[in-house]
Amino acid sequence: MRIARFVLDSEPQYGIVDGPAGSETVTVIHGDPFFNGVERTGTTHPLVDVRLVAPIIPRSKVVGVGRNYAEHAAELGNEVPEEPLLFFKPNTSVIGPGEPVFLPEFSDEISFEGELAVVIGRICKDVPVERADEVIFGYTCSNDLTARDVQRREKQWARAKGFDGSAPLGPWIETELDTESLGLRTLVNGEVKQDGNTADMVWGVKELVAEVSRAFTLLPGDVILTGTPAGVGLLNEGDRVSVEIEGIGTLTNPVVRR
Repeated sequence: MRIARFVLDSEPQYGIVDGPAGSETVTVIHGDPFFNGVERTGTTHPLVDVRLVAPIIPRSKVVGVGRNYAEHAAELGNEVPEEPLLFFKPNTSVIGPGEPVFLPEFSDEISFEGELAVVIGRICKDVPVERADEVIFGYTCSNDLTARDVQRREKQWARAKGFDGSAPLGPWIETELDTESLGLRTLVNGEVKQDGNTADMVWGVKELVAEVSRAFTLLPGDVILTGTPAGVGLLNEGDRVSVEIEGIGTLTNPVVRR
């Protein structure tokens, strides 16, 4: 099931996306699916008539995982850590599909990082690996934008990873997905830059949910970014960057400078 968040002449609302690519519809659901469940109303719109926004704005946090693909760690001259390397991105870093990525003035090296994002469905703590599926609401595409020059010169990643607009999410949440071996590509202006597979993650989705929940209580709508494959590179004003994940769809954002 594909759960989207969209706007049509009013406040954002949630809906279920049905239909093949190019002729999808979105059926409005009652309230917030993270608290009210998923119940269809009788109102349906062509998807082209609505504006998709970020499928979730986390009420609490976005948790990133660094160096979770060995080849990506190597391309930046890093070793794979002995345990998951975790960092935070604030909820103000989240933007949706089609929204512009504004290059911050304090950096000259903004890098794309296409990633699978895990969306948490209920409050949880110390989740066993074998029960991780019980707390996952679904999955979406993400782009863990990074100010690479800032990351190199500062000892922590708050500014390099957490600036406004640094966490595009979308286009929707897919609730039924086997994440063991999914193709993941990042394209800039139509050219493939990253071409990886979730099978190459050092720690898989279930292991990450378990590990993150050991440190932090997870709340409904929290997001875990699972790391990026090799091939990261820099973005420039005027670029269009897309993250494609098998079984989910494509997240595209234009790049602009204020």
